[in-house]
Amino acid sequence: MAEKKPKVQKEPGRIKQLWQVYKLTAKADKNFVPLGVLAFVGPLALGVVVILLFFMDSALSIFLWSVSVLLFSVLMSLSVLSRRAERAAFMRISGQPGAVAAVIGSTLKRGYSTSEMPVAVDPKSRDAVYRAVGRAGVVLIAEGSSARLRQIVEDEKRKVSRAIPGVTVWVISVNDQPEAVPLYRLTKAIYKLKRTLSRAEISVVNKRLAGLGMNIPIPKGIDPNRIRAGRRM
Repeated sequence: MAEKKPKVQKEPGRIKQLWQVYKLTAKADKNFVPLGVLAFVGPLALGVVVILLFFMDSALSIFLWSVSVLLFSVLMSLSVLSRRAERAAFMRISGQPGAVAAVIGSTLKRGYSTSEMPVAVDPKSRDAVYRAVGRAGVVLIAEGSSARLRQIVEDEKRKVSRAIPGVTVWVISVNDQPEAVPLYRLTKAIYKLKRTLSRAEISVVNKRLAGLGMNIPIPKGIDPNRIRAGRRM
């Protein structure tokens, strides 16, 4: 007898995906539902008022404006869903190692170059420093405790300044402390920084920084000059 082929599970449709995103977002964000309703009802109510005041003399105008207002209201509510869903997703991964890499890798575009690998890491706490290069210059993003990363950030800042003197180096801390930047606002915070470089200068900076290695402190008690390479089998 011929073997039965395993059933291939179909991916959920677009409507089902939107419903799943809606449920997850509403569960994580209490303000999502009121804002979504307001984003839909507000433009719809305003459109109805405009139609009643200016377009009641033509059936065709009423139809076209009604369709346009309805589509615009749906678009506004979907826009709110997209932004709040992204925020809820970032809040779920906030505090986890590598969360900054996920954010800057997926949302930081518009002339910025980044890497998913950190440029410096604290081996004990797994706190890390990431680097982004763009119109604002060089942005060092510290993921973890500001106190633990202070020395590592300063070392990385000095190293960058030696490689590219005169280029602005910003430092942004991402953690749960009041003075830090929340993970979901990281991209906006970077875009708000003052622009200091042109596109040609960004390319030069990236080339000079390409030779800088990853900064991982060597544990105490180990002499790097006495470390031998492993034997080949």
